[in-house]
Amino acid sequence: MKEKVKNVFIDGAISPEFIANAIAKHQSKTQIGAHDIFLGQVRADKIDGKTVSAIEYTAYEEMANKKFHEIREATFDKFDLSCMHIYHSLGKVAVGEICLFVFVSSPHRKEVFEALHHVVEEIKKEVPVFGKELFEDDSYQWKVNT
Repeated sequence: MKEKVKNVFIDGAISPEFIANAIAKHQSKTQIGAHDIFLGQVRADKIDGKTVSAIEYTAYEEMANKKFHEIREATFDKFDLSCMHIYHSLGKVAVGEICLFVFVSSPHRKEVFEALHHVVEEIKKEVPVFGKELFEDDSYQWKVNT
């Protein structure tokens, strides 16, 4: 049976409470020995003398969710993981707020370190999510992933 493609998108910033609740839900999973977390935060970059105040994220949601699913499945094939959760913001996220939350768990720490690095790099490289950098003067430019 084919696994259902999950929606990874959250409207607006990913709150600290959401992150804490996701972690707390894993206390009953006693075969897990290690978790690793990546939190992507919006930076107040200075570009051509202007400061970023927020990023507005958009995506082709169906295509992006499918790509997130493919990355997730390929990561499970490559690493011995117990579970993985990926959440990405849509809409406006202010500087200092979280826009990407990746949470991997495994019986052992080595796997989570390697898997987390792998999955975050794949997300940045492969997923069609677009960020419009909004500046303090109400101008904007489209963000280039690096």
